[in-house]
Amino acid sequence: MNAPQTAVAATDIETRMQEILAAQRADYTAEGKVTAATRKDRLQRGIDSVIKYQDKIVDALNTDFSGRPREVTLLTDVGPTVQPMKHAIKSLEKWMRREKRSTMFPLNLLGARSFIEYQPLGVVGVISPWNFPIQLTFGPLAGILAAGNRAMIKPSEFTPATSELMAEMIAEAYDEKEIAIFTGGPEVGQAFSGLAFDHLLFTGATGVAKHIMGAAARNLVPVTLELGGKSPGIVSRDADLEVAARRIMLGKTMNAGQICLAPDYLMVPEEKLDAMVAALKKATAEMYPTILGNDQYTSVVNDRHFQRLQGYIADAESRNVKVEPINPGNEDFASQKDGYKIPPTLLITPPEEAKVLEDEIFGPLLPIKTYQDFSETIDYVHAHPRPLAADYFGTSDAEEDAVLNKTTSGGVCINDVIMHVTQEDLPFGGIGPSGTGSYHGLDGFRNFSHAKAVYRQSKFNVAKIAGMLPPYGKATESTIKMQTKA
Repeated sequence: MNAPQTAVAATDIETRMQEILAAQRADYTAEGKVTAATRKDRLQRGIDSVIKYQDKIVDALNTDFSGRPREVTLLTDVGPTVQPMKHAIKSLEKWMRREKRSTMFPLNLLGARSFIEYQPLGVVGVISPWNFPIQLTFGPLAGILAAGNRAMIKPSEFTPATSELMAEMIAEAYDEKEIAIFTGGPEVGQAFSGLAFDHLLFTGATGVAKHIMGAAARNLVPVTLELGGKSPGIVSRDADLEVAARRIMLGKTMNAGQICLAPDYLMVPEEKLDAMVAALKKATAEMYPTILGNDQYTSVVNDRHFQRLQGYIADAESRNVKVEPINPGNEDFASQKDGYKIPPTLLITPPEEAKVLEDEIFGPLLPIKTYQDFSETIDYVHAHPRPLAADYFGTSDAEEDAVLNKTTSGGVCINDVIMHVTQEDLPFGGIGPSGTGSYHGLDGFRNFSHAKAVYRQSKFNVAKIAGMLPPYGKATESTIKMQTKA
């Protein structure tokens, strides 16, 4: 009985999606030029909705995570949603301006002109993740709506209370011909990813992204993939260890490390290992004197991910890796009945075959590797898939230059982690296994726009003047010589 019902439900939802896609595309076509005023209105409605529902957003995410601090939700989901939309409203008219380009000689002297017109793509699909579901659903809408598009959204089934709340928010703020949202499980996601969008944005795991990209390819849908990977934190010999430790552990403990940009492993000088471990423990204890009973420390989102992280720890222990939970309050985590809290846990010099070094961790576990010569850090990063971020702590210009120019990553933070993503004028995105394409600010506007090349010919008969019009003759030969002149 269950299988036929599921099949029918999947067919029904796919039909509904196709209908909405057709309706959005038709309405977009009928609208014609999308004015700045219309775009600003759509963006403002998004801002108003998030601000209006912020208390419900806090409650929904606390429910979905079985314990997520109010402050974390406001700092990482609500605020970073409002700010990109405000930035887009402020910058929109500048972004929309026709961009002049140079015209080749001698056509420019004859009055020909070249320019780029930024045009909406049409309907953009958004598949958003569970770790920051509000920010990573509404945040991309800043660029999508600023560019004049319509949108269809599939949020994560791992945060059902938040997904249902977003459905309520979207329905209240937008006509479904502007933005529509579809909640549900994998069967909904599978149908959604196969739709013939004009662009598809996916934020999530690299393994899932391969299926998303395959589904999009069947309709030649261009994709932006925001993934993750093993982002390194490289600590120099001249780094201030206490400063580095505070910033590293802030990034590693915020949202319990369930952040695509959180450092996935550290590389520290061999002789500074003990001092680094001590600094990391001190920094964590200052932020979280207790963890299990502390409502400012986030739980792992669900049992599936809790067991996955515990599996990394068990695997490391089976390989005789020194595993050091940071547990300042000496609490009994085995006794917790509600939630899935894991203390920040250091895994000291695990071997390369350890599972914690194979997959993106997405949790409060931090492997630490050592090096003797700084060049080893560059070689190690090179030998692994390109990460979403690379973080360097130190003051050496030569080392900083090596990280910037001899490694390839989506972005870099110098003497911090994660913070580059907060800068709206910087593109955010990965490279290779950590993603393709980028957005935020102007880069988001352009990512979700079509840069249409336009050439306006002069009033003169250029083809005849240039000898391009048969019968060919002296003018033709002159043009050829000019074009091929060394």
